[in-house]
Amino acid sequence: MTRSDLVNQLAERFSQLTQRDTEFAVKTILDAMSDALARGHRIEIRGFGSFSINRRPPRQGRNPRSGEKVTIPEKLVPHFKPGKALRESVDEKLPVIDADTGV
Repeated sequence: MTRSDLVNQLAERFSQLTQRDTEFAVKTILDAMSDALARGHRIEIRGFGSFSINRRPPRQGRNPRSGEKVTIPEKLVPHFKPGKALRESVDEKLPVIDADTGV
């Protein structure tokens, strides 16, 4: 699902909102989440999951063309951990695939 798919689905479900209002609401929520993560806060949405920031320490890498060593600096990256309800919901809806036949 893309951002525009989400906007369309919300606009269909809540007919009292215009497409423009729905776009603004989705943008506002995503911007607030991005700002919170940028400030180092953790976001928890009960039944869905939590977003946090993980630290990747600096390390030595290698340039694949020249083979020379390159220092890769420390990075802060967003991390999502699905909640129990989301994991169970996804697990219920996945088709079971037989390992022998692939069907």
